[in-house]
Amino acid sequence: MCGRYVQFTTPEVLAQVFTATVEISEHHPRYNAAPLQWLPVIRQRPSGERVIHALRWGLLPSWAKDETIASRLINARAETLAEKPSFRTAYRKRRCIVPADGFYEWAKRPEGKQPFYIHASDGILLAFAGLWERWTRTEDDEIIDSFTIVTTAANGRVRPLHERMPVILAPEAVARWLDPAGTPETTSNLLGPCPDERLALHPVTRAVGNVRNEGPELIAAIAEAGLPIG
Repeated sequence: MCGRYVQFTTPEVLAQVFTATVEISEHHPRYNAAPLQWLPVIRQRPSGERVIHALRWGLLPSWAKDETIASRLINARAETLAEKPSFRTAYRKRRCIVPADGFYEWAKRPEGKQPFYIHASDGILLAFAGLWERWTRTEDDEIIDSFTIVTTAANGRVRPLHERMPVILAPEAVARWLDPAGTPETTSNLLGPCPDERLALHPVTRAVGNVRNEGPELIAAIAEAGLPIG
């Protein structure tokens, strides 16, 4: 599962990394990105142009009667994307990239849950596999573009914390995932866990558990159970 992540890289840098055009009017660095927030997502137009837009986290399928379903569709299991009504159309037609500097998972401890910040071991930006949808509110015809993060079985680095993790695409896999001509048959082999060595992690402050808390101090390493940092 992925219920909190970090996204502080600026749209200008995202544009360079993903060869995309920025179409975001404003950007707020998020060190505690949470469901229902508007966050940068990379989509690809039929022309091949990649564009950075702000979408709301929590998928709203076009057939949804109201917005309450969004908070239950923040993640999509890779194993059932092609089957689940909530995701199968988006999987065929509306794949996207969710850029992330890292994400959080919690370990169970006798004194309570301890959050860990998980990030690329080489400092490179992570590319989560995502899906997006367009939904129209009937009361006022407002259009909401939303997204979900695809998850897979955890790799060896994340498994001690949680059995699931985001699908983290290798740089060379981004084009295949975004390709409008791609199908479930040609993209399913991208949906496994990333190699253990791609990720590093460290314990962080429990303040990250409160969505109202923000700032770079949330990802700073702390000592756990009296052990030194490092």
